[in-house]
Amino acid sequence: MVESESGGPEEATITIVLADDHPVVRQGLRMLLEAEPNLEVVAEAGAVDAAKRYVLGYKPSVIVLDLNMPGEPSLQAIPRMIESSPETAVVVLTMQNDPAFAREALGAGARGYVLKQAAGEELVQAIRTAVGGGTYLNPELGARIAKEPDRHGPPGDLTEREVDVLRLIALGHTNAEIAETLHLSVRTVETHRAHIQQKLRVSSRADLVRYALDNGLIGR
Repeated sequence: MVESESGGPEEATITIVLADDHPVVRQGLRMLLEAEPNLEVVAEAGAVDAAKRYVLGYKPSVIVLDLNMPGEPSLQAIPRMIESSPETAVVVLTMQNDPAFAREALGAGARGYVLKQAAGEELVQAIRTAVGGGTYLNPELGARIAKEPDRHGPPGDLTEREVDVLRLIALGHTNAEIAETLHLSVRTVETHRAHIQQKLRVSSRADLVRYALDNGLIGR
């Protein structure tokens, strides 16, 4: 952390890629974000392919991602963005207020889910929360999800890739062996493992093995 001219600590700059197919929306978001201290928009993308390229090229702190853009579905692109730049937090900004979309986005690895109608109040908070290692979910959607828990998909809100990693951990494989088996980098495996432990609220390998056994993930 560097010091400001006043001699106090100065926060590191949070770099941001904006991904939305409407230029007017991107312009408004840029003005909103850059009015905040230590937030800097480094690139804008109007399609998913461009967003993935900018994440890979800039390695930003955050990508603010719209769910409805030309190209590959944004939800499917989230894991690829995280794999190409594990330090980049994905914050979804969307009109989709269906809890199913929020569950899928967070399950894919997004660290924030903000509705566009609340962007002025929530987006900055979501970005700072995501960069700090937390997860931000629009409060209204969070309340609806709590009332309507998802009964489908992998256990513990894990993504399919996280289930693959957890299963191999439970079978005794090292991070390097898992990386080779799943054709991932060791760092990506470490990131998946950290996300698994965070979601399941466990810290030891023994706990992960017990969870895998209890949920039938070994021997499927």
